[in-house]
Amino acid sequence: MTNNTNNVLIVGATRGLGASLTKLYASKPSTTVYATTRGSSPPSSSSDSSSRNTKWLVNIDVSQPDVGEKLTSQLSSPNKLSISAAIISAGYFGFETFDNPDWDKQVKMYTTSAIGPVFVVHHLVKAGLLGAGSKVILVSSESGSITLRHETEGGGNYGHHASKAALNMVGKLLSLDLKDRGIAVGLVHPGFMRTDMTRGVGYDKYWDVGGAISPDEAAESLASFIEGFDLSKTGQYWAPRGPRDIGTAEAVLGKDLPTPLQLPW
Repeated sequence: MTNNTNNVLIVGATRGLGASLTKLYASKPSTTVYATTRGSSPPSSSSDSSSRNTKWLVNIDVSQPDVGEKLTSQLSSPNKLSISAAIISAGYFGFETFDNPDWDKQVKMYTTSAIGPVFVVHHLVKAGLLGAGSKVILVSSESGSITLRHETEGGGNYGHHASKAALNMVGKLLSLDLKDRGIAVGLVHPGFMRTDMTRGVGYDKYWDVGGAISPDEAAESLASFIEGFDLSKTGQYWAPRGPRDIGTAEAVLGKDLPTPLQLPW
């Protein structure tokens, strides 16, 4: 297997955090980014100056059972590519309330957040694309922390919160399975972001008071965290930007919290 430590895979690369991570990593001359899209062709925005370092993998849908096979078939090469970091940032947020739960939305959230990543990582490892020294970063959310749920925020959005809690367990289990292979697995809350996803569920009204940041800002802090992430932190759950956009952090964990902040399950 070729020992190229600068191959980064970003699953869910067309919008929000994934798009910003793709742009950021592709701006580094020694890095090749393998970026996925659910579409049958690369997005039109891929024609910018960093596109020479980006290779698009098409028809990759994390909510579909063949996602692992489709991904590895496009990554296969005679030289057995080595991926240094695989970042799974694909997500879906369907708004719900107790009075209006939505079965289909919940199934899609669980499938995208907590089922698809297992099959992605499984196939990458079995194909020899991830090995000793590789990092797997699963983009979770502070919304998946049971400890951080506080009565001031109320209930609702069952699929969103519970699918992220399920993803946290998936990441923990993957870390146990992959530690002996030298593969570190991390779970991250990248920050409260000003994205189409949060706007689509009405969270744009909280952007200012909640300290929401741009996807580019979140990508910068996440990439910096990933650089220092290794097996000593495998299976852990972190907020690279600390408590600054976690509304219940001080109420639950106290004041003067560090950055980065390890989050409670």
